[in-house]
Amino acid sequence: MKLNEIKTPSLIIDRQRLVKNCNYMSNRMRKFGVDLRPHLKTAKSFEIAKIATNGHFGGITVSTLAEASYFLANGITDITYAVGISPDKLEEVSDLLDKGARVRVITDNLAVVPVLQEKCASLKANMNVLIEIDTGGLRGGINPESEELVDLAKAIEQANNLNLDGVLTHAGHSYECDNIDSIRLVADNERSGVVKAAEILRKQGISCDVVSAGSTPTAVFVENLDGITEMRPGAYMFFDLDQVGMGVCKIDDIAVTVLATVIGHKKDPQRLLIDAGSLALSKDLSANQFMDNVGYGLVCRADNCSVIPGLYVERTYQEHGLIASISGPIEFDSFPIGTKVRILPNHTCITSAAHDKYYVLDNNMVAETWDRVNGW
Repeated sequence: MKLNEIKTPSLIIDRQRLVKNCNYMSNRMRKFGVDLRPHLKTAKSFEIAKIATNGHFGGITVSTLAEASYFLANGITDITYAVGISPDKLEEVSDLLDKGARVRVITDNLAVVPVLQEKCASLKANMNVLIEIDTGGLRGGINPESEELVDLAKAIEQANNLNLDGVLTHAGHSYECDNIDSIRLVADNERSGVVKAAEILRKQGISCDVVSAGSTPTAVFVENLDGITEMRPGAYMFFDLDQVGMGVCKIDDIAVTVLATVIGHKKDPQRLLIDAGSLALSKDLSANQFMDNVGYGLVCRADNCSVIPGLYVERTYQEHGLIASISGPIEFDSFPIGTKVRILPNHTCITSAAHDKYYVLDNNMVAETWDRVNGW
């Protein structure tokens, strides 16, 4: 199948770029001697999970229980559910355990422990738990030097149906960095903070086998992973314009694009109208904090994904996008109605979430489609 035969808007994945990105991170983590537990919250696809886990122990990270169920159904059993657990989700986790999964859940809240214990007892389930550590992101997690850390760990240890596996952190604030030095600083704080938490627990006689960290920017630029047992990056599989702007990757590393069709010419003002709007591209503007004239995505040729100089998606509506030029008048004759273009996304996690499958591009031909799991 050729690209111009695909209904638009559609999500395109370049297999060669995907494999290159996965191999890069796999080799990098192997050099550090740590396990790679890739986060599948972006990819949400078993076919991609197979590539990302190739050569490693096979464990993954997910952000929804729908993902956990999907990957288990496809044979992946070692799963970390990296969103703070709430009692209402325990029955679903218990069902995954009954089906053969080894699921780790995370928490940062002492008050949750007795509720988890009671719920697990009623479900006759044993739950493996990681304590979430805040290493600067100010989202979820306990300060590693907080007295609550030891109290929480002891409470989990003493609970009949809970097993404390270790500690986990995520430096999501690395995506706010605008230079490599600042990313490296965040990476160092991420490592030292979660390792400190593990050391504090061990000094109290509390077992802490797992010391888990990782975001894509920190995984790319970290220089020391002493004390870390596993890393959990995910966006590296695809990359995006936001990470290009941060210096994490190059434009030619971006593996996912949105295929769109030119459906109109606006001569005044000079704009191309495409059939990919906010639902296909997202409303994310993150790359604009690091790069000029990116808008909602850069415009590329459909055949080879080369960036068309000066063209970007200036505005989106639900099912429409407006392409503007910063390099003079648009040559409308070069973009007749029906022309296919590809859009590089600002934030690949959000853009991909709008689509139910990938069209897999192999040597500029669509070789197959891969499914995705969406929802919660």
